[in-house]
Parts: sequence; structure tokens; C-alpha cells
Amino acid sequence: MSIKTVLISQPEPTSENSPYSKLVRKYKIKIDYKPFIHVEGLSAKEVRAQKVDFSKFQNIILTSRNAVDHFFRITEEMRFKVPDQTKYFCQSEAVAYYLQKYVVYRKRKIYVGNNNFKDLEPIFIKFNKEKFLVPTSGSLNPDIIKKLDSFEISWGRAQLFNTVVSDLSDLRDVYYDILVFFSPLGIESLFENFPDFKQNKTLIAVYGNTTEEAAKAKNLRIDIKAPTEVSPSMAMAIEKYIKG
Repeated sequence: MSIKTVLISQPEPTSENSPYSKLVRKYKIKIDYKPFIHVEGLSAKEVRAQKVDFSKFQNIILTSRNAVDHFFRITEEMRFKVPDQTKYFCQSEAVAYYLQKYVVYRKRKIYVGNNNFKDLEPIFIKFNKEKFLVPTSGSLNPDIIKKLDSFEISWGRAQLFNTVVSDLSDLRDVYYDILVFFSPLGIESLFENFPDFKQNKTLIAVYGNTTEEAAKAKNLRIDIKAPTEVSPSMAMAIEKYIKG
């Protein structure tokens, strides 16, 4: 089928040179952006109820930019000064780079994984006499839990924010050739907003195995997948489909 309209279930990229912008220019298609989920921070009162003592942790494990934002938000609200000697273990370069919004990079001990923590195993083990804190949403990827447990370190979680379904009522009478999803919660949001959703000729694009599983659980037909060896990014997967 001819592709003319695409809805990306995420915020619009800030860069004009994003891969999606290149698709618009190259194939003359229309791409809209609408976050299907959003983040809401917990209050200091809600965090205190978890009985988390930030002063007991020498190391912070950061899995996302949301984790970075809400860790520093809540410590400020609770008037806890994060010690300069705190060490940060970042899941990816993107998270480590974002950390510079809050700390002077060259004056802090920051360790960066290649989109996972396996690369950092020797460093985790080096500090296994210390405590590690993971700021999270209501859930934490089971693979991360398994990996941290395998390091045999003392680690704990603090739920600092929630990822919740967004109101999509403004899309009720709008139709797209491709709907693009990046998380199981995005799929959940679609059906919570539109319980009677019928796929029909709409193409469904999914990023990641857990998103694919969530889509299949809702009996959706998967037309476009990423990452793959041929299409490591969603933009590349969409382009491959357009080109046939």
C-alpha cells in the first residue's frame, strides 16, 4: 500500500535532522507525533513512605533520562544534598550525557554501559561492599533485575515516578497508514483510549520484543519491526517498508 501518513507514539524530536525528518523530505509523507504515555513524578511524601534513605547509597544506577530527572528533582524537594563523591552507573551514553544537566561531568565518577550493564560488571564488583540505588518508575525491566542480582551487589529501588496512559481523545476521528509503538504501555494506551479499535488496513510498527508481544496479545498484525539486522532503527524499518 502507498504510505502517506505516519503517527509516532512519542514526542517530536528536537533536531530538524532526525531520521524521521529525512523520511518526510525524501518520500513526501506526513509524520505526526503524539506521546501515548507520559511520566508523572511521585511527591516527596510518597517517596518518604517507601522508607528510602538516600544517605545510605554511595552509587546511583541510572537507566533513563526520566530516572535522572526525577532523582535530582526528589532529592532537591527532600533537601538532600547528593554528595560529590557519589558514583553514577549509566546504562547508555545518552543517559550519561543527559546527566550533565545536573552534575559537572569531569568532577564526578561516571561509568557508562553500552545500552546494558554487562560491560560494567568489573566496576560493579569492584564496589560490591557499597550500596547501589536504582531510581525507577512503577516497574523495572526484569533483565536489569536479573543482571544486577548476578553481580551479587547490595542494591535497592526507589520508585520516583510513574509512567501513565495519555489522553488520546483528539485522535478519535483521525486515521493513519502506520501507527508506531515503542513500548507495551503504548499498546495499552491505544486500547484504553479506544477499546473498540480495529486494525483493518492500518499498519502496525513495533520496536522491541516486549512491544511486539504486547501487540500480538491484543491480536494486532505486526507489519513493521525494529530493531533487526537490516533495520536497526525504526526510521530504517519504515523506509524499508516504503521502498518495498
